[in-house]
Amino acid sequence: MGSDAKIVLGIESSCDETAVALVASDRTIIAQRTASQEEEHAPYGGVVPEIAARAHAERLAPMLEAVMDDAGMKLADVDAIAATAGPGLIGGVMVGLVSGKALAMAADKPLLAINHLEGHALSPRLADETLEFPYLLLLVSGGHCQILSVKGVGKYRRLATTIDDALGEAFDKTAKILGLGYPGGPAVERLAREGNPDAVPLPRPLKGSKEPHFSFAGLKSAVMRAAQSGEHRHADIAACFQQAAVDCLIDRLEHALAETGRLPALVVAGGVAANQVIRAALEELAATHSMRFVAPPLALCTDNAAMIAWAGCERLPLGESDPLDLKARPRWPLDPEAESVRGAGVKA
Repeated sequence: MGSDAKIVLGIESSCDETAVALVASDRTIIAQRTASQEEEHAPYGGVVPEIAARAHAERLAPMLEAVMDDAGMKLADVDAIAATAGPGLIGGVMVGLVSGKALAMAADKPLLAINHLEGHALSPRLADETLEFPYLLLLVSGGHCQILSVKGVGKYRRLATTIDDALGEAFDKTAKILGLGYPGGPAVERLAREGNPDAVPLPRPLKGSKEPHFSFAGLKSAVMRAAQSGEHRHADIAACFQQAAVDCLIDRLEHALAETGRLPALVVAGGVAANQVIRAALEELAATHSMRFVAPPLALCTDNAAMIAWAGCERLPLGESDPLDLKARPRWPLDPEAESVRGAGVKA
């Protein structure tokens, strides 16, 4: 770590991961810890907001202390506090943001209220110092599925979003239908390796449409019908669902590229970016269009505090800080100027 590097303490609590990290502006991850809530939510097949918020409240203070101890640092050594302020499950977001406010006030440090989606959008730049603006971003997670043109810090143009369900949610629902447990994404990917991706006829919602957006609700319903029919192996259903998801992503990205033209890099971020089949398809698409393909390490794909701290590192040199009376936001679009779309896409 360089002697002139700024150090940001990051806090992430927007869903079911309680995370704290110390990151320097020279891209050094000094220390980080993440506590999963998989065990708490597994009996329900998905995240229960009240359980998540309580777990964040119980774990955050000890985790903050542990990360500072891991780094051998004190709060006075930190240059700023970055905390997720939305979007997300409001109870969890409030736990993290209030903690960030308290630390900023106690240490007289700037507070940086970070959009969780911006954390994902900028996380590839933490892992790859050669990644420069602009780039085309596919943001795929449990709550969001968007294509954005990333022109700089705070400069995002939304090209597409989901009109109903996010792809990560579709993976989780497919896992629940197939009795695979939670979290669903990795379980579906594992089972899909044993299946035939052409065995079950599943739809590709909006593929070929002039509309730029995504839709996965119909695909989830088709998976349900296929499972209930009893005519197909679960491994085949998983493989066909995964292939349908890939086909939809590639088609919608082709649509976006037709609008924007070739950008220097195609970047993927978010929890679903950990899927190796999706990564391989995106890498092939990028090569077809003579674009770099950039994906963060798997540890930076799922929700984590290093990406929140890094977003703070990106914003700190711009002279930005946020007031201590800032409120948590359950919804917070990266591109507030984007037009509303039909269905649930208005959420993001």
